[in-house]
Amino acid sequence: MPNTDPNAAHNSIIALVACPLQRGVAAKMTQFVYELGADIIEHRQYVDTDQENLFARLEWRSNQPDISRETIEADFREKIAEPLDMQWSLHFSADPVRMAVFVTTEMGHLYNLVMHCMAHLWNAAIPLIISNQPHLAAEAERFGIEFQHVPIRKDNKAVQEKLELELLERHDIELVVLARYMQIFSEQMITPYRDRIINIHHSMLPAFSGAQPYKQAYERGVKLIGATSHFVTEDLDEGPIIAQDVSYVNHRKNVEQLIKRGRDLEMVVLARAIDLYLNRRILVDRKRTIVFD
Repeated sequence: MPNTDPNAAHNSIIALVACPLQRGVAAKMTQFVYELGADIIEHRQYVDTDQENLFARLEWRSNQPDISRETIEADFREKIAEPLDMQWSLHFSADPVRMAVFVTTEMGHLYNLVMHCMAHLWNAAIPLIISNQPHLAAEAERFGIEFQHVPIRKDNKAVQEKLELELLERHDIELVVLARYMQIFSEQMITPYRDRIINIHHSMLPAFSGAQPYKQAYERGVKLIGATSHFVTEDLDEGPIIAQDVSYVNHRKNVEQLIKRGRDLEMVVLARAIDLYLNRRILVDRKRTIVFD
């Protein structure tokens, strides 16, 4: 069970692992923490019996600050990851995550993300906003965030994406958030940020993918609308789903009313997905995610 102490996760270490199903994985991981003289905050795992794979999230708080990160990582690799044939990563919760937000003209999502950072709801920073339109430059300036207008057309897409990648590298960006960014990333953009680009789509995927989902929903007379946040892949709106939610509607709602209802839902779902990422609760398994929420 998760520890409910609000201060428990400060300066904690989180291991995310995936490996073939085998005996003793949990025992060896918890023994590793014991030998560090550390306290386990949370241990969660899931077994995919169809594929015979195990996924786990182990979070602990060290009582020996003199042990270096490099030592912990090397020991984990040697004693746990390599013998158990793991795909793994270690994360240190004290490190703020640097995010870049890609937007077009939608102001609501941008405000929501910035406010989460400014209110210290997330251990994250937004040093960079990139847009294919100039409309939100003043908003970025108001928050003291660098704004880069990078127009994208078919004839300059490759060159402009290269510029965007240079900006991301210059700002040491870990996570890219597409906050209603009305452009499709190419493989050139996706590959270096695989499983680190989060998009919000205004429907309950896989239904109503592509453009104008609220119009599609209205024409089909749906009784609920949804929002989906997912990792971006080369296949449009088909990346591994992180978070979803729905709102019930009826035949009296026109398209504009559906859009208005949906915007609130989208902001909640996108923030939820980012929160899960920042707290290292997501593992990607093929076309889906394992979420330890």
